[in-house]
Amino acid sequence: MEPCTARDSTLLPSLIADIGATNARFAVVSAEAGLQRVRVLACEDYPSISGAIATYLHDELPLTDVRRLEGAALAVAGPVIDDQVGLTNHPWSFSIKQLRGDLGVDRLIVVNDFAAVAAAMPYLPADGRMQVGGGEALNDAPIGVLGPGSGLGVGGLVSTSGGWLPLPGEGGHATLPPANSRESAVLDRMRVRFDHVSAERILSGPGLVDLHNTLAEIDGVPATSYTAAQITDPGICATEPRCREAVEIFCAMLGTVAGNLALTLGARGGIYVAGGIVPKLGAAFATSGFRERFEAKGRLRPYLARIPTYVVIHPFPAFLGLAGLLASRQKEEP
Repeated sequence: MEPCTARDSTLLPSLIADIGATNARFAVVSAEAGLQRVRVLACEDYPSISGAIATYLHDELPLTDVRRLEGAALAVAGPVIDDQVGLTNHPWSFSIKQLRGDLGVDRLIVVNDFAAVAAAMPYLPADGRMQVGGGEALNDAPIGVLGPGSGLGVGGLVSTSGGWLPLPGEGGHATLPPANSRESAVLDRMRVRFDHVSAERILSGPGLVDLHNTLAEIDGVPATSYTAAQITDPGICATEPRCREAVEIFCAMLGTVAGNLALTLGARGGIYVAGGIVPKLGAAFATSGFRERFEAKGRLRPYLARIPTYVVIHPFPAFLGLAGLLASRQKEEP
């Protein structure tokens, strides 16, 4: 990108950021140069979101001009209800008004992270997704998105006369339903420790660890201190039956939740699975119980069978959505 000045705002980039509980992902985007300068920072290395943003801007846009940005758009892993925003699974919080002033921008968009992922779906290239199972998307039909990571994000997208409208939500905290006696036994044990067993309690990185440990507890054997990455490691799964079962249950229960989302939204435009866990499972996810459980809705099985399900393999889908939201906002403004 060519150096830009405060007097030439048409060349100024906009900041986009996907702020999760584990990592904060940053980039800049402009009409001239597109998306660039992608960088991932560990949230634990910074006391505040402002500190992480300041580090990124200092390193990637080391300009002396008073104004360095045309605008900014942030996706955050938590609800965005009023000016004060907090992450659900991380202690960071901030004021939108104060952050807008700190950045020196007139335009600051802050949305839930899976609203940003949902907004990305119209811009997702064909090689940015992998279909699992059958079905064919209907044009302009609602779309559902969900994704296990540090938590479980859930969102949607509906077509309106003014374009696509992302639907923010907190579906990851909806109550998790069991589909068989083994899952019921797991949830019974987990209800002893938690006052509410949400979908996120299992369908997330920490949830995978809890699921593995709970299976060991039910079977009366010591639980090995595995991380989520180790539980999903193919080599470990090949020799550790409870890791293997934990992954199987994880994929199947994700199918149940995805099917519920498809029915709730009437998501005949497809269901997209994003997040940091499922894309790393690769072919193992495609052959898991996910799709069978997605369709296992009794009389509505034929309805679900027509809905396609995809794994989002694009590395930064929220960036696509944030860039799209910024472009739409610019068109709306005089």
